[in-house]
Amino acid sequence: MKAGGGRRGGEKQMVPEADFSSYYGRPVLQETVWGPDIPSYLFLGGLAGASSALAAAAQLSGHPELARTAKTGAAGAISLSMMALVHDLGRPARFINMLRVVKVTSPMSVGTWILSAYTPLALGAAASAVTRKLPRAGLAATLPAAALGPAVAAYTSVLLCDTAVPAWHEGHREMPFLFAGSATAAAGGLGMLAVRPDQAAQAVKFGVLGAAAEITAKRLLLRRLGPAAEPYQKGRAGTMMQAAEALTAAGLLGAVLAGRSRTAAALSGTALMAASALTRFGVFEAGRASARDPKYTVGPQRQRLREQGA
Repeated sequence: MKAGGGRRGGEKQMVPEADFSSYYGRPVLQETVWGPDIPSYLFLGGLAGASSALAAAAQLSGHPELARTAKTGAAGAISLSMMALVHDLGRPARFINMLRVVKVTSPMSVGTWILSAYTPLALGAAASAVTRKLPRAGLAATLPAAALGPAVAAYTSVLLCDTAVPAWHEGHREMPFLFAGSATAAAGGLGMLAVRPDQAAQAVKFGVLGAAAEITAKRLLLRRLGPAAEPYQKGRAGTMMQAAEALTAAGLLGAVLAGRSRTAAALSGTALMAASALTRFGVFEAGRASARDPKYTVGPQRQRLREQGA
């Protein structure tokens, strides 16, 4: 049947537009098999990496109390992060097996080697700081741990974005900055929580810088994704992301008073750490939600086809 106001070539559409239904009730993508240990692994690894960077900055600028706190925090966080990862894998041998090869095109392979190099350095730096023995060896471990810290904090974002999960893959541009900012805010928050205000100036700077980067990257992510950003704004993930943003704002406000009040510094630090954790959990939940709903897989594909056609 023909009609002048129809579709391409004057042909009238005889069937309705296909909706975003799945094949025999099954989703287009299989939801990730990663368990609840993974968002903890994401948060703790980020905290560890950024804390090592803060520790080096504090030691080189003559703030031993903050440096000791950051080194201890990095060692504890990376230990818990590795425990969460191994628990999700099921047994330690699976992690060790990933060290049998080096594949530079695989974020998982590269990340495994980064963790394997970073973890003993972070533990060595912390041991020297706590025992106050072998200071030169401690410094020799602190500096390379700080150099690897940013990679430890951000590589998990590349790991997520390298998957086919829409909410993760489509956010590949902003996700590394979001994870790095979130980790930096958490490291600054830990320092503000654990040391005296007169020793926490660098921790405050880390917290403020990281929080600002986290908020900016999150806003850019949501703006660029447009309708595809729904998994980050609705449901459980949306609640987490909104709570994280509110806590980040509260942490920034408290940082203004952190230099004059131990209570304000502690509350601000706690808010920044909680915001960082909620951001990681929110990103994880958004990815799971986007994999369950076919429209987040089909929609971006159709959009790219329309752009190519135009």
